[in-house]
Amino acid sequence: MKKTFTKLFSAALLTGLTIIGFSAKAQSTSLADNGNTPATVVKSTTTASHADYKPETIPAATAATTEVKAKAADPDTAWKPQRRVWGYTFGDFYYTAHADNDFVSATGVPEGGAGALSKRGGETNYSGVPTYRNAFQFRRVYLGYDYEITKKFKAEFLLASEPGANTNAATGTTIQNGDNLVDGKMALWIKNANLRVRDLWTGTDFVIGMQSTPGFALNEAGTNGPTSLSEATWGYRSIEKTITDFHKNNSYDLGASLQGTFDPATKNFGYVVMLGNNSQASLLSAANANTGFYKIVYGDLWAKFFDKKLFLDIYADAAKTAPATAAIGGQQHNMFKIFAAYNTKPITIGVEAYTQSFTNGVTNSTTKTVEDATAQGLSIWVKGGLAKNLNYFARYDTYNPDTKFTAADSYAANTNYSSYTPTVKEQFYTAGLDYTPYKNVHFEPNVWLVDYKDQRTSTTTGYVAPDHTLVFRFTFFFTFGK
Repeated sequence: MKKTFTKLFSAALLTGLTIIGFSAKAQSTSLADNGNTPATVVKSTTTASHADYKPETIPAATAATTEVKAKAADPDTAWKPQRRVWGYTFGDFYYTAHADNDFVSATGVPEGGAGALSKRGGETNYSGVPTYRNAFQFRRVYLGYDYEITKKFKAEFLLASEPGANTNAATGTTIQNGDNLVDGKMALWIKNANLRVRDLWTGTDFVIGMQSTPGFALNEAGTNGPTSLSEATWGYRSIEKTITDFHKNNSYDLGASLQGTFDPATKNFGYVVMLGNNSQASLLSAANANTGFYKIVYGDLWAKFFDKKLFLDIYADAAKTAPATAAIGGQQHNMFKIFAAYNTKPITIGVEAYTQSFTNGVTNSTTKTVEDATAQGLSIWVKGGLAKNLNYFARYDTYNPDTKFTAADSYAANTNYSSYTPTVKEQFYTAGLDYTPYKNVHFEPNVWLVDYKDQRTSTTTGYVAPDHTLVFRFTFFFTFGK
């Protein structure tokens, strides 16, 4: 069934590309204006607003004044393309008041003592950070460029650097992760590079290249894509990712998508369907067993009700990957998610719940058998205004990595989710204030806390007692070019 769906989707994309070609040819023929020399040359300059645009006209020597005015009023010549450099940055001054003490530190300090490091919660920003550490840290730096080639075609390019606070477990001092160069300096990498075809048919855009997935991250205004998915509605990515992003669902991928609305005039109902590599920004070698053989399919339906106050979003994905080993067998994972938010002037409340299955996801170390695993998560948040330029936010997440876990047994993970472990349940809490002296500048003092609970019984080998990581932060966030 999945192979059939993939073939059908690929055929649809091929048909779309054919339509694009005919559209581009027709547009080119129209612009040729039957070989006549235009009486007006229109020069455009780049600004962020289309409303204030006034084309500069240079009448030809033989052109009548009425002809010049007619050309200036022509929508094709009056159109001003977007050329926009934009970006945003957020980071913190943070203080780790307490680290989850999963093991003895390199200096020999016992668990629970000063300087011990956290090993659990590998998907979090503070895994491996010692107690009492404090530092200024960037957590994201974006630099993007949007370029409208024509009214029909738009290109997007985005560089990103997203370093973590993770420290070297051997020393507890050196910042070290994938977004840092070998000398420890921040690195930029390509996160988005795509071409958008607006209104491939009325109300639907076609996007190809490196792009955001419909899991939570689409929020580009002025397109037929949704602007009310979970990350855009939560609105505090500077504080933390959404729950599915937190636990490593793909937020971006290399592939092709259709992003559309069922009611183009009002844009209250829409969809996204995407076929991707399931590799995000990573380049897989030809020797990799997943390259060219397996893909991930993303699907999303979204709606707005009650004068756009109620948002509803339903998401699903499905992916197969190569067998981990011959003994473990084929791997695949599937996610189903529902998100709802109610937005009024004094308060916005959001709820996001998901379930994710991993076929042959774990091996029971006691019974030596390969088993399926099912992860579940629930996120509830609230935000609102306290005074002019001052808002608040609070959020609670609960996460169970394996609902089929047997407490008396131990398990090893087989999935390609590098931070996944079936052993540890998590509960996440955050709350804070948002002072906004200007709409694109935010100062956000906040508390960040994760509780960890081992699913194994206390007598099971490897059991670790419940503990937590607590961080106090002063977060800063600013946007430019948007």
